[in-house]
Amino acid sequence: MTEPQKRDRPWLMRTYAGHSTASDSNALYRRNLAKGQTGLSVAFDLPTQTGYDSDHILARGEVGRVGVPVGHVGDMRTLFDGIPLEQTNTSMTINATAMWLLALYQVVAEEQGADIGKLTGTTQNDIVKEYLSRGTHVFPPGPSVRLITDMIAYTVGNIPKWNPINICSYHLQEAGATPVQEIAYAMCTAISVLDAVRDSGQVPAERMGDVVARISFFVNAGVRFVEEMCKMRAFARLWEKVTLERYGVTDPKQRRFRYGVQVNSLGLTEAQPENNVQRIVLEMLAVTLSKDARARAVQLPAWNEALGLPRPWDQQWSLRIQQVLAYESDLLEYGDIFNGSEVIEAKTVALLAGAEAEIAKVLEMGAKAGNQGIIPAVESGYLKSNLVASHAARRARIESGEDKIIGVNCFDTTEPSPLTADLDTAIMVVDPASEQSVLAALEAWRGQRDEAAAQEALAGLKEVAATEANLMPATLACARAGVTTGEWSFALREVFGEYRAPTGVGGAPVAVAAEPGGELEQVRAAVAATAEELGAGKLRLLVGKPGLDGHSNGAEQIAVRARDAGFEVVYQGIRLTPEQIVSAAVAEDVHCVGLSILSGAHTELVPDVLKRLRRAGVEDVPVIVGGIIPAADGEALKAAGVAAVFTPKDFGITTIIGRIVDEIRLANRLQPWTPAPTAATS
Repeated sequence: MTEPQKRDRPWLMRTYAGHSTASDSNALYRRNLAKGQTGLSVAFDLPTQTGYDSDHILARGEVGRVGVPVGHVGDMRTLFDGIPLEQTNTSMTINATAMWLLALYQVVAEEQGADIGKLTGTTQNDIVKEYLSRGTHVFPPGPSVRLITDMIAYTVGNIPKWNPINICSYHLQEAGATPVQEIAYAMCTAISVLDAVRDSGQVPAERMGDVVARISFFVNAGVRFVEEMCKMRAFARLWEKVTLERYGVTDPKQRRFRYGVQVNSLGLTEAQPENNVQRIVLEMLAVTLSKDARARAVQLPAWNEALGLPRPWDQQWSLRIQQVLAYESDLLEYGDIFNGSEVIEAKTVALLAGAEAEIAKVLEMGAKAGNQGIIPAVESGYLKSNLVASHAARRARIESGEDKIIGVNCFDTTEPSPLTADLDTAIMVVDPASEQSVLAALEAWRGQRDEAAAQEALAGLKEVAATEANLMPATLACARAGVTTGEWSFALREVFGEYRAPTGVGGAPVAVAAEPGGELEQVRAAVAATAEELGAGKLRLLVGKPGLDGHSNGAEQIAVRARDAGFEVVYQGIRLTPEQIVSAAVAEDVHCVGLSILSGAHTELVPDVLKRLRRAGVEDVPVIVGGIIPAADGEALKAAGVAAVFTPKDFGITTIIGRIVDEIRLANRLQPWTPAPTAATS
């Protein structure tokens, strides 16, 4: 009989949080720490993530929406006021501007009197997956890898307990990755980063074990419990093999697979959102039950994240879920309870084999391009097309009912929910006035700083960027001189340029067959008939993403399905101003404009698009909107002139395309389209 052992120490418990202003977020962090949270996970707003100051045109409506705005060292000082950084493990979800945020963090820690050698935490700093999924990239791949390399080299020498990069497969799964693709593409990224550090000459060969020991991963745990657990066991085995064989790291502690997890936020449903609680629990179990592949840090979303921004109480509920498992159950008293399972071993081996085959394919593409690792597969669109195709196949399985989503495509009858009886209070709403307070504070900051010192630091940054020297010291000088986030990133934009990643839409295969009598065949007939009645060769749909929201998965799926239905699709990717969207709509003479926004900026940006279309004389082009949009906001958008609003509960993409055709016909005063009778119905 197996006896319980000494209890293991629980994983770090975090809640991904940040909103409105640095002072508001500071108050939230203090409350969460007082409730037993053992680490902080900082969510930054989109302007901060993409290197814009809060008063930039692209930042309008985005300030403080999905995270906290940090524009300079003063904001970072406020964010951690009263929180001793030497004693706090802080994870920062930041990528393109990771070096900048780490510099601000270090300067504030120094001001607190901390020994920076004792700072613990993580900067995500994985730009590759930003090109593929989340869209907060700024610079081209080459300079981005340099920023990552410089940060790793600096932290190994100066902040040795810090994890300078979190190889992030989380967003790959959201973008459609299968478990095999998730393992393979994350591991290819890790290999590319480690190769770059090794080849840079900044770290002595004998210290590569120290570099490997600080590489961590951030993964997504979906609801397929067995598969997700086996995925983590395969991840751990593969990392052990790669670090030993490729980099010669002999110390088992340095080769340990270290990962944190956020369970699947985009898998949460707007319909019957109470079901999200059991989804979150199952997904957490997949990364905690197996001791040999247990997460080192866990952060859980809240049950209502598919509806909007969680309240402090909702985040507390998610924290308590972790605490019950860690402190009330006996999980941490035993070794790995799955060792010896033939089922688990077989699935783990299968995932490992599939991942190694895909890794070989990606690295071969890099070798043919001059041993550049994963980057050629990014630049060619190979990876993005694969993810878009996998996501399209997943969505097709949901629409057909093959993959069942409780409360969405099956078992959708429901009693009224007391949790959502008052939707206006079921989520937290960011006060629009907070954006104005951030802008005023930013203007005041610029007015009181030593302008000459700031400009001198920026000139020094650009000078170093034009060489091969490490960029971290020059970045720290900018932080100390009061430089702003936008100023730092635009100085580097001048030297490095900007980058627009491939969309993957053109290369995605057809996901749903137009079967005789099926829904897609009927929609294709409607598209063709409507184009003929309007005297157009094809109906043209503009899919636009205004603002800084880079979560393009939904927009890409609409674009692919509209293409398959016979539309000519105009999709220019992410990060567009309302002016650019309207200019494209006019230039391309489109029949419908579809806007996708998941950041909450729809209340600002959609009305702006409508006004600009009217000023351009475009009256007969319907505008439809999709995203995480509360019901009250949806009604307001319709009142402002939006033809239709779609939210995550509208899971039938072909049905949405059919609705777009209906709105085009209505806007052009055509009779509702009626499908011709088929042999089966005539």
